[in-house]
Amino acid sequence: MSDFLTHSKRTHYCGDVNASHTGEEVVLMGWAHRRRDHGGVVFIDLRDREGIVQVVFNPDVNAACHNEAGRIRSEFVLAVHGRVRRRPEGMENPDLKTGEIEVLADDLEILNEAKTPPFVLDGTTEISENVRLKYRYIDLRRPEIQRNLILRSRVAAATRDYFQREGFIEIETPFLTKSTPEGARDYLVPSRVNQGMFYALPQSPQIFKQLLMVSGFDRYFQIVKCFRDEDLRADRQPEFTQIDVEMSFITEEDIIRTMEGMIAHLFRSCLDRELPLPFPRISYREAISRFGKDNPDIRFGLELRDLTDILKESGFRLFSEIAAAGGVIGAIKVGDGKGLSRKDLDELKDFVAQYGAGGLAWARVNPDGWTSPIFKFLTPAEVAAVNHRMEAREGAVILFVADSPAVTRDALGNLRIHLAKKMGLIDPEALAFTWVTEFPLFEYSETEKRFVSTHHPFTSPVLEEVPLIATDPGKVHARAYDLVLNGSEIGGGSIRIHRKEVQSLIFKALGLSEEEAQRKFGFLLDALEYGTPPHGGIAFGLDRMIMLMAGAESIRDVIAFPKTQKAACLLTDAPSRVSVEQLMELSLKVVT
Repeated sequence: MSDFLTHSKRTHYCGDVNASHTGEEVVLMGWAHRRRDHGGVVFIDLRDREGIVQVVFNPDVNAACHNEAGRIRSEFVLAVHGRVRRRPEGMENPDLKTGEIEVLADDLEILNEAKTPPFVLDGTTEISENVRLKYRYIDLRRPEIQRNLILRSRVAAATRDYFQREGFIEIETPFLTKSTPEGARDYLVPSRVNQGMFYALPQSPQIFKQLLMVSGFDRYFQIVKCFRDEDLRADRQPEFTQIDVEMSFITEEDIIRTMEGMIAHLFRSCLDRELPLPFPRISYREAISRFGKDNPDIRFGLELRDLTDILKESGFRLFSEIAAAGGVIGAIKVGDGKGLSRKDLDELKDFVAQYGAGGLAWARVNPDGWTSPIFKFLTPAEVAAVNHRMEAREGAVILFVADSPAVTRDALGNLRIHLAKKMGLIDPEALAFTWVTEFPLFEYSETEKRFVSTHHPFTSPVLEEVPLIATDPGKVHARAYDLVLNGSEIGGGSIRIHRKEVQSLIFKALGLSEEEAQRKFGFLLDALEYGTPPHGGIAFGLDRMIMLMAGAESIRDVIAFPKTQKAACLLTDAPSRVSVEQLMELSLKVVT
């Protein structure tokens, strides 16, 4: 057994040693980050989760210790005993927390050697993500990834602290539950005991937390794993973590106020950032019309404007034909268009094509008119009206998309974000929170040829609009609310349905027969008959929130062992085949 581990316990983390410890003896343990040999004196940058400290091995202090240090290589695991001293004047390193001091070693033990790692951990070398994920246990040693996971731990602790103080009870809900597919696909788990039967991993604890409200636990929260078998993007994972909340005897205002308090507490205690409360609110309709998205990034302008009424009868035939067919002519304005060359404008046509737009028109505003391929088709009155609507001054560039309402919004909504990034219009330090409210309760699915829930089928309609559910469901609004940060939805929730007759009406509008509703959700319908209080809640995507708080590029950088975009774990090679014997136990057969 190691002498250090037996007789000399670690006294400090490497990153915690500072000038106040000058003259003190310390015992440090960690990994060799870098080794330098300067004229017989060996310098080792020793690293642990809290940072890096420079350790000096001088042959005049301990020759044996110095000789042992000479064979250290990158990522060797070390234990060091030494004395803290100030670095010589002019040799300080302002980039390190420990840059004022160094540790003069008088004893060293190599606790374990290491093969040469597959990549360097200096933070400057570009590393393939596949390599990082295959050797994730090494990638997790990188200081930036460790900082992200430490932040995640602090956020989880602060979340529990806040909710405990607010009178919430933390309750765990089951992972093996009933499959009730409505939206994303479930992950299914076969039952060995009940042959031919399957559990589903929960997409959220939604129904269970509503049942807890029926049970009288009027303030519930949980930090919980959820699972969705869906196509992945940079901010999605098949398994993800939610901060899940439900409250009884409340209104939307109660939930919004309580959740704003939670967010403010997290940013204050974990990032030392004070957030101005309350957060602004915007309706779904306004978000779509001004920003093209229901998760608007309000840190910059470039807002959408509808020009259909001005240009619907213009001489530019494409505009007039699209308007006549029920389409929309929309535009955004770049106030200072000098940075947009003709080549840039041509490339933007390819960008909007990704979102289904058939083309992009543009106009550069000059003192005597426009420089634009469509200028000759418009009257002076139409040009003046567009300039007025767009508040366009000399030097501005107006970008037009004409298509169906959905395609126009989608193309321009993504174009404004693309341009803001390209032109440096986004303040990276800004925190722009906004609530989005007044969502439609239903959306019509062209694929399924029926109405589907905008959020989920347990969301309460605006009470005055309940009669419209049977006659005109597209006009019904939900008592729902999303919280958006810098253009990313970090939380969403609603007031729930607490009366059986309303819930049955919703199921019917979604195309579920009474028998199907009973088969899938009978236990919930039954519970609603036993004195269910008015209730509502919200769930926050913890992974996405940590990504934004940490300033990380990908959600995978804030999860210890993430999956790839193909839902695979390169570290453990999951998913993988199982033996025939395991399949037989479950009465399963793989058909390829």
